[in-house]
Amino acid sequence: MNTARKLASGIAYTAGAALIAAGPVMIYEGVHGQHQVKDQLSAQLISFPAKGSSGLPAAQAKYAGRQVVTGPQAKAYADMIETHIKEATGGKTYSQVSSAAMAAPDDTKLAGLKNTAFMGESLRGSLMGAYQAWEVTYLVIGLGVAFAGLGAATVAVTGLTEISRRKIHVPDTIAALAENPSSGTPLM
Repeated sequence: MNTARKLASGIAYTAGAALIAAGPVMIYEGVHGQHQVKDQLSAQLISFPAKGSSGLPAAQAKYAGRQVVTGPQAKAYADMIETHIKEATGGKTYSQVSSAAMAAPDDTKLAGLKNTAFMGESLRGSLMGAYQAWEVTYLVIGLGVAFAGLGAATVAVTGLTEISRRKIHVPDTIAALAENPSSGTPLM
């Protein structure tokens, strides 16, 4: 029984130590991921239209003139593109416009609209991917904090459990002490 307890304590302590080690690594990777998304978005030099511009929907007015450098900004820009695509296509999806263009191959206006919708949806998809990557970094950072905390708690509880097992036991009577002395030497 004592061996099983020691084994369980050893496993719990090792698991706690592993969680403590994994926590900071995950936090670092999450922060590093955010920097990567920011660097990639910054390199694209995407900016919202200026304040008062007809190309800036009211929902994105707070981003007027700003460069897209974060996940939430990428999502807002993607939402703006969606608004523009719906305006350009009369609310039709790319697949609807594409089907209509294939049915009328000589219609150059429809072919241009198809191209506009395709390019807009492609950019929108890329920006939504950047937004999702940004959000995943928060998950990784949060899990890193949780792992470190859980690991610390596991190590602390395991250590306290071991300490409590080693505490001094004071017998109720002198006779009980004489029968089972803690030092291994009989008192009487």
